[in-house]
This record gives sequence, structure tokens and C-alpha cells, in this order.
Amino acid sequence: MKTACFNFVAIITLFTSFAVQSMAQTKVIAHRGAWKNTGAPQNSIASLQQAIKLGCYGSEFDVHMTADSALVVNHDHTLQGVNLETAPAADINALKLSNGESLPTLESYLKAGLKQKKTRLILEIKASKVSKEHSLALATRCVQAVKAQKGRKRVDYISFDYDVCKKVKELDPSANVAYLMGDKAPDLLAQDGLYGLDYNQAIMKKNENWIQEAHQKKLTVNVWTVNDPDMMNWLLERKADFITTDEPEKLLELTK
Repeated sequence: MKTACFNFVAIITLFTSFAVQSMAQTKVIAHRGAWKNTGAPQNSIASLQQAIKLGCYGSEFDVHMTADSALVVNHDHTLQGVNLETAPAADINALKLSNGESLPTLESYLKAGLKQKKTRLILEIKASKVSKEHSLALATRCVQAVKAQKGRKRVDYISFDYDVCKKVKELDPSANVAYLMGDKAPDLLAQDGLYGLDYNQAIMKKNENWIQEAHQKKLTVNVWTVNDPDMMNWLLERKADFITTDEPEKLLELTK
């Protein structure tokens, strides 16, 4: 009887240990969706759907605000010669991606992504080239749009503009907000109530101690844009919380 009890306890202990390790496992974020190996255009709803299909923890995308305050999803500030920040929405709505898909609005992107609960939406608020005021207005409009779609529990925010990060926290104190630029130590991010740091792989390699410091401050660590398996393994060994990659298929295989 004692042996049976011991074996039962051992099994429970092993299961608990495995569960903890699974919870701590580095999670995969598809950079601009899963596009590189699928043929879907970057930042398209099709690339989002591919990331969801793969089972990625998150799918990252970029948002701009047009001259008349419409919100559109694209990485660069221009598309097909049209400046997304200075053109009206009517001009931008006519643009088509390589698969025939219209350039997504933030509303259409959120609606597509929030139909499921498996993959989080990682919303980058693009720092404006027009003005700081434009960036902050964009931040406000993004938070409003997410609230309107009832997506607060499924959307995380990132930005290269620290003032934008703080603005989002002001508008929605419960929001997960991470900073991208890489020029601030974890201590400041923790003081300002951010969710985590989201820094380039070169910065993290140079400041390896920031991973442990961030975790000590209860911050998450995301690293971008990591496509090399050696760098992926380096970050996995150091227990980065997230890795953003153009190669989610490769990273998912490594994290199995």
C-alpha cells in the first residue's frame, strides 16, 4: 500500500513538473502573420489565418492612421506609392494586395482574428512620421477600436514610441503593452507598468542580463525578428517568453 501511495505521489509530482515546464515554454509569434512559407502577403488577413492554422501563440501586425483618421494594417508607411498617413481612406481603400485582398482595415483585421481564441493579436502602433500628435491619436483610436470589438482580452500592444506605450496604459490600464526600441532597461519599463520588453535579437545578445532582470521585475521578454535556428535555441535556453519570427514553422518544431 505504501509503495502504491509513493508511486502515486511520484506520478503527481512528475505531472506537476511537466505542467510547470509547459507553462514556461517559449511561445511563437508570427511576424506580420505566417507569410514567408505560405505565399500569403505580409500583414494580410490571409497571413493571419495561416498563423492561426499553424497554432501560433500570437500574430503580429502593424497599424497606421490615414489623413482622415481611418485605421489600416500595413508595415511600411507607404504602399504602391501611396503614403498611408497623408492620404485619405478613399485612396487607400482602392489598394489591393498581391493575393487580391484589399488592404485590411483594423476593424476587418480584428473581426477576423477575434473569431477564434487560440492565437493572440499583437498590435503594433506604428510611430508616425507626421508628428508625435499623430502617433498619440493613433494610439487612442487603436484602443477604442479594440474595445469596440470586445477584443481587450485577446489583443496585446507594442510600439517603438515610448510615449505611445504609456498612452495605451493610460487609456486601458489592464492592457498588455511592450516596448520595441530597445533603449530602456527593464527597471524603467517595470516602473511605468509595462507588460514587457520586445527587443531586437542583437540588443538582447548584447544585454543578455536583461532577460533575467526583466523576469525578476515580472516583465515578459519577446525578441524579434529571429529566423536563425541557432539564435532561436540560444533564446530557448534562456527562457525568453516569446520569439517573433518570419519562420514560425521552424520555431514551432524546435519548441515541441
